[in-house]
Amino acid sequence: MKLVFFISNRKNAVPYYFIPFSFLIFVAVLYAADFTSILQQGCSKYQQLEYSTQKESKALIAREEGPRPTPIHGEETKLFDQIIVEPTILAQDEEAKIFNQVIAEPTATEGKSLQRGDEIKQARTQVEEAKNSGEVSSEKKTSDEVSLEKKNSDEGDTVEPAEEKDLGVPFAVGKMEEGCDLFRGEWVYDEARPHYREQDCRFISSQFTCQAHGRPDMLYQHWRWQPHGCSLPSFNATFMLERLRGKRMLFVGDSLNRGQYSSMLCLLQHAIPQFSNSHSHHASHTVFRAPEYNASFEFFWAPFLVESNCDNASVHRVTDRVVHEYMGSLERHAQYWKGVDILVFNTYAWWITGTKIKIMRRYRGRKYIRLMTTEDGYRMVLKSMVSWLEKNMDPHKTRIFFMTMSPTHFRGMDWGGDLHGTCYGETTPIFDPTYWGSGASKSIMQVVGEVLGESKVPITIVNITQLSLYRKDAHTSIYKELRYNLTPAQVANPRSYADCNHWCLPGLQDTWNELLYTKLFFL
Repeated sequence: MKLVFFISNRKNAVPYYFIPFSFLIFVAVLYAADFTSILQQGCSKYQQLEYSTQKESKALIAREEGPRPTPIHGEETKLFDQIIVEPTILAQDEEAKIFNQVIAEPTATEGKSLQRGDEIKQARTQVEEAKNSGEVSSEKKTSDEVSLEKKNSDEGDTVEPAEEKDLGVPFAVGKMEEGCDLFRGEWVYDEARPHYREQDCRFISSQFTCQAHGRPDMLYQHWRWQPHGCSLPSFNATFMLERLRGKRMLFVGDSLNRGQYSSMLCLLQHAIPQFSNSHSHHASHTVFRAPEYNASFEFFWAPFLVESNCDNASVHRVTDRVVHEYMGSLERHAQYWKGVDILVFNTYAWWITGTKIKIMRRYRGRKYIRLMTTEDGYRMVLKSMVSWLEKNMDPHKTRIFFMTMSPTHFRGMDWGGDLHGTCYGETTPIFDPTYWGSGASKSIMQVVGEVLGESKVPITIVNITQLSLYRKDAHTSIYKELRYNLTPAQVANPRSYADCNHWCLPGLQDTWNELLYTKLFFL
C-alpha cells in the first residue's frame, strides 16, 4: 500500500496506469519482432548464400583476371543526405491476385527430335538464302520446318509458316497452333533426357555442377516440361546457329541469367567445332564466339540492370545494397548492349532484401537515398529499361525477351514438407498444379505485366515462374562449390546452408532455353 501510494501521489510521478500500458507495448514489440523474422526467413537464407567473408573477397580479387574496377563515382556505399519517403504500397486485393498468365502468347509444336544429316545440310543453304532476304517465306521453308510440319500434321499438331503480316518479325520462321499455352502444363519423366552430360560441357560453372560435388541422384535431369495440349519443339542447335549467322545474342542480369547462359552454350556446343571466348569490362562482359557462324553468345553482369554497388562481377556480395536510379544510371551498362540482335533480360534475386530497397537519386546536383518498397523500386527500374529500349532498339532487327522471376524453395512447409525443411534432399517435382509457395512474388509478376505491357517496342515475356515453382528438386542445394567456410552447426545441419536459389546443370534451365527457342523462332 505504501508503494502504491508513493507512485500515485509523488510529485511528477508516473500515472497508475503506466505499468499495464508498458506491458502491452512490450507484448506488441515481441509480436512484431517475431512476425518480421518470419517474413525475412527466406531473405536470410539467400543472403547466407550470397554474402562472403572478408577472406573470401580477398581470394576472389586475387583470382580476378584484371584489376578491380574503380568504384562508381567513388560513392556506392555512402549514404548522402538520407531522405526517407514513405512509398506507395500495393493494395491487399491487388497483392492477392494470382498472376496466372503474364501475357497472351502464341503456342507450341510437336516435341520430337528433328532429323539431322542431309536435312541439316539443306537447312544451311536454305536458311542462308532466307537470311539474305531477311525472311523465310512459306515457299522457302527449311528442311527442318518441312519435317516438323509433316510430323505434326500426321500426329494432329501443326506448325504453320508465318502469316504475311508476321514475316517482318526478326528470326521467326513459323507460328504455333492456337489454343496452347506454353507455360501451363506438367513435368513428365523422360528417359531421353538430359540433352548433354555435365562432364561433357566445359561452360558450366562449379556453382552449378551438382554431380561433380556429390549429388547422389540424377532424377532431376530427366524431367521434361509438357504444356497442356501441345509440346515444345525439340531444340535444334544447328538450325538455331544457321538462323543466327552474323548475329549477337546477349543475356543481361544476375547469376540465374548466367546459369541460363551456360545452359545455352551447352545446348549449342555439339554443333560448334570450336568456341572462342574473351572477357572485357573487368569480367562483367563475357563473350563466346562461334567462328564458323560468325555469331557470338554473350553475358553481361547487371543484377539490377541499372547501376548499383553490386556491379563487380566477381566481388559483389554486399549487405547494404544501393540501386542507382537517375538519368544515365542505365547507360553505363547499356552502352555494351547496343548493336545486339537478341537481348535476354532478367532481374529479381538481388531485390530480395527483406526490407525496403535503397534507391540512390539525384536532385539539383545532390545525391540522396530514398527507401522504396521492392515493387516500386522494381517498377522504376523496369521503366528505365523500357525507355532505353524504345530509344535504342529497332524492332525490325532486334528481338527482346524478359525472363520472369526464378523462384526459391527455402520453406518445406510450403509444399507440405518438414516444418524446417528446404530443397535439401528433394528428388521429385511438385505435382499440384495450383501450387504457389513463398519463393515467388505475385506482386512483382503484376509489375512485370503492367510495365512491359506498355512498352512501345515488342518485349516477349517468357513466364518461367510457375513451371519452375514445381521444381523443388532441381536446385544445387549443398552440391556446389562453397565460397565460405562452414560452421560446425552448418555441417551438422545441411538444410541450413542448402542453396535453394540456383539450379543444377543440366536441368531446369535447359527448359528455360527451350521456351526461349520456341518464342524466338515460332510466333
